[in-house]
Amino acid sequence: MTDEFMGPPWQMDWRRDALASRDALPEHVRKMVDEARAELVTAKDPYFRGLDADGDLPETMYVESVRSSDSKGPRILYFDNHKGWLAYTFVRRSADPQIVVVEVFWQGTDPPTPPPAEP
Repeated sequence: MTDEFMGPPWQMDWRRDALASRDALPEHVRKMVDEARAELVTAKDPYFRGLDADGDLPETMYVESVRSSDSKGPRILYFDNHKGWLAYTFVRRSADPQIVVVEVFWQGTDPPTPPPAEP
């Protein structure tokens, strides 16, 4: 253990109901949730503060604060072009900082429909 603040990869924990929601999703959506999880645990700043702070995320994902007045409060990571999200908090402890997922939601089509052909 070190006295310095630890950085990525962050630890991640799930509330039981959030994990149950994730496990109930179709397999292709669980893969998207796992990709979103990978982006979160490797982010330099899990709060994604500042302009274009989520610029390194894939085009289908972005992060926003639950309350704009709380810069260190809960966040929502949207995935699948805003069809789903992970609501999470970041517990910034010096010994064991971690991300806690409190909600998983997805509303899309199952099976996925291909995008319309471009003219």
